[in-house]
Amino acid sequence: MAYILDANVFIEAKNRRYGLDFCPAFWEWLIEGNQQGKIISIEKVRDELLAGADELADWARQFGPEFYLQLTTAAITKLQDVTDWATKQGYEPSAVTAFLSGADLYLIAEALGSGHTVVTHEIPAPQSKKRIKIPDASCQGLGISCCRRHGLRR
Repeated sequence: MAYILDANVFIEAKNRRYGLDFCPAFWEWLIEGNQQGKIISIEKVRDELLAGADELADWARQFGPEFYLQLTTAAITKLQDVTDWATKQGYEPSAVTAFLSGADLYLIAEALGSGHTVVTHEIPAPQSKKRIKIPDASCQGLGISCCRRHGLRR
């Protein structure tokens, strides 16, 4: 089991408390955690980070499939379960379309298939039907372990 990180964990870290030049120890800790098999993400999250075309994109570009996993066989088998859940919860069609076309679907499928804990800065919003949030889908919807970044231990 590993912690599988959402794109917003990297983005918020860079933009707020752990700037790449201000707090290199945080970024080194992520690399060490990955080398120990404790911290991972997925290729689609890497794609989102690279789209930023900034110093975070440069940092993310250093790492390949050892950090940003390609979708595993276990995850591929869970994609339909996650899709079925998303389409049967009464979300607005635009919310379902956005969810199914973004990285969150794959992040949740990887966690579900491999038993990872999802780490995100998203806050649950189970009453809202305008956007599918990771904690709503993973924690409440599919029973995946999910925590905010503050739950990680050094």
